[in-house]
Amino acid sequence: MNYTIFHTFQNKKKQLNAIINNFNNSGEIFGNPNRNVIKLFELDGKILNIKSFKVPNLINKIIYRFLRKSKAQRSFEYANKLTQLNIGTPQPIAYFKKKSLLFLKESYYISEHLDCDLTYRELVENPNYPNHETILRQFTQFTYKLHENNICFLDHSPGNTLIKKNGEDYDFYLVDLNRMHFKTLSFDERMVNFSRLTPKKEMVAIMSDEYAKLINEDYTKIYNTMWNLTAKFQEKYFRKKRLKQKYLGRK
Repeated sequence: MNYTIFHTFQNKKKQLNAIINNFNNSGEIFGNPNRNVIKLFELDGKILNIKSFKVPNLINKIIYRFLRKSKAQRSFEYANKLTQLNIGTPQPIAYFKKKSLLFLKESYYISEHLDCDLTYRELVENPNYPNHETILRQFTQFTYKLHENNICFLDHSPGNTLIKKNGEDYDFYLVDLNRMHFKTLSFDERMVNFSRLTPKKEMVAIMSDEYAKLINEDYTKIYNTMWNLTAKFQEKYFRKKRLKQKYLGRK
């Protein structure tokens, strides 16, 4: 088992190793363990959130062993970079990976568990959520901050931003970090980054209005671009879902 531990947690090396070695037989399952398994563990008064990534298929086992960093390693490294840029994400603690001569076998990403008040998904599902528009506008400001820091969060989707109320304002924290690009973003790339968030025109209208103010651009141009890209994503998403239901019996 190879690992890298954040410098302020180096003195917890032995305990972290023990937790990972007993991951399957202990801890509290968090969320839906459909694909990856997330468990919560307590360590010296802190709650750890440990994500065990699904064991990759044969080809990817080789790719992640020799050619590409594991999802756990990328999550850890990206979390550190976000923290350096003052972008919200749960405190990174460590990543572990188990490998053989030829294959990556298991990988784990450890962060501090963050109790949030809501995720972006609640805004989609409940249009009457308190301060709905305020949160949506502040979320748009947060996304703008990502873009201005040359961060393209490829999994910018409803469940991957945790939101905590902070007085009259809201703080935002990214999770599920293993897919990111760090580069200067074009206008189209910025707009595409909003396309997976909501199928609701009224929410896209608010985000478009706020983003137009932030970049000093025409609202109509922003809205039309953002909505067209959103509609294309929704069409593709539901077409794929229908095909899975038809041929694989999946919902």
